[in-house]
Amino acid sequence: MPVVGMGGIFFRARDPDALAAWYRTHLNVGAGCIGDPVATANEGVWQAQGGPTVFAPFSADSDYFAADKAFMLNLRVTDLDSLLNALRAADIMIITNAEWDHPDVGRFARIHDPEGNAIELWEQASPAA
Repeated sequence: MPVVGMGGIFFRARDPDALAAWYRTHLNVGAGCIGDPVATANEGVWQAQGGPTVFAPFSADSDYFAADKAFMLNLRVTDLDSLLNALRAADIMIITNAEWDHPDVGRFARIHDPEGNAIELWEQASPAA
């Protein structure tokens, strides 16, 4: 199969430059950001670290995220607690729910960008010993 992964995420924004800056500042996501410790910086792309990507269309009446939004981002993170501390320090509201967490899948938290788009933060469960 020739498809090997996601090539990009594209969505509309009222203020694309400001929203791109918010993602770079608070999540290290976007053009010029590096998430892979062995990657070389490239101002045109986000050098994300390889790993699992869930591709899952949801039912139109799902209540997992806002009904007026067509998508929700899910970002893999390596240290959820430190990221949540940084987001709190930046006065970004965080939503957690113990029911979202599962020992085989990992821990989750949710935030929203300045335009109201949901962002799920996912710290994968450690592999079983």
